[in-house]
Amino acid sequence: MCLTHAHLEPPAQGGAPPSDLRALVYGCARPEEGVEHVGGHGHAPSEPVLGLFLLADSPAPAETNAAAVCTRRLESRPELLGWTLLRAEAPLLVID
Repeated sequence: MCLTHAHLEPPAQGGAPPSDLRALVYGCARPEEGVEHVGGHGHAPSEPVLGLFLLADSPAPAETNAAAVCTRRLESRPELLGWTLLRAEAPLLVID
């Protein structure tokens, strides 16, 4: 399983994402994309970061699938028009 962070940017006029953003993103994932869970992070509501947990052998396919899911949702919901995906990337974890 790979954790991927999806960084979103609000439209130029600003605004907060819908309160059910995590469920909206999870709801449009396709079985072959391997999304197991979508969570949120403690960033400002105007700069949300979603944490997507995906079944994947390495970060690259997880990042690709997370970006596809997020982009699909942002382009398909009227309440998300103007929002953009800045990046979807697996976080660098340093273990001492």
